Amino acid sequence: MNYLIQLTATGIAIGAIYGLIAMAFALVYKSTGLINFAQGEVAMMVAYLTWAFAGQFGSGLIGVAVFTIVAGMVLGLVIERLLIRPMMGEPIFSIVLVTIGLAVILRSLVLLIWDASPHPMGIEAASELIRIGNLNMRAGQVFVIGLMGALLVASWAFFRYSRYGIAMRAVADDDRTALLMGVNTARVQAVAWAASSTIAGMAGVCFAALYDISPDIYSIGLKAFPAAILGGLDAVLGSAFGGIIVGLIENMTGGYMSSTIKEISGFVLIVGVLMIRPSGLFGQREIERV
Repeated sequence: MNYLIQLTATGIAIGAIYGLIAMAFALVYKSTGLINFAQGEVAMMVAYLTWAFAGQFGSGLIGVAVFTIVAGMVLGLVIERLLIRPMMGEPIFSIVLVTIGLAVILRSLVLLIWDASPHPMGIEAASELIRIGNLNMRAGQVFVIGLMGALLVASWAFFRYSRYGIAMRAVADDDRTALLMGVNTARVQAVAWAASSTIAGMAGVCFAALYDISPDIYSIGLKAFPAAILGGLDAVLGSAFGGIIVGLIENMTGGYMSSTIKEISGFVLIVGVLMIRPSGLFGQREIERV
């Protein structure tokens, strides 16, 4: 029983990281209708920038947290302004190819500037053990679960009550009508890219703090994509819960079966779910009249 509880807790922790990046996928899709296939690479780049900052100025939690947020926002705004905005109006497939090219560029930049070897993130507090009853968890795992919970509440309040959140929902429903109603769609999309990059960057830093930093971090984007599909690409909160589900399934299959099955379990899960609910567990069904 203790083994099951431990697997469940660690599965929720890694699922929270997947859920954060899945939220980033959903934010961009909800505001622009695009899938950013460089989301894992964005998380990787922010993690490396934060690692470089921590090496130069110290690994204090407040300083690292502030730098991660700023680096994520700036990177997201740069990507949106230089790569995505000039492509607006072009076929969706062309813009998706731009994000794939961006993923390759970011991976190459990391290898060019740093190296391919794994390194400790240097945030010692993340490795401290916290005992909860009979359960042992690292502080970083507890933190990322709490972070996702806080972002879930913040996202719900943002989309329901904030000016930009309501504008983002309007753009997602019908960007042309929103533009005619006076919504600055370019600004809304810039906010969405900045927010998604920041959330992905937080996930990347949390993952690096728990498991060391290396160029392979980008692969968490590949794990988070099934989570976003599972929860529903147009459902930001649902995507986060999709991450938890994928993390739990992966950890259980890895703990009781094999690591090979663990790697494919998330994709097997979404195939089964999408055959029943094509829009995902929490996605909005589209009804077309013909």
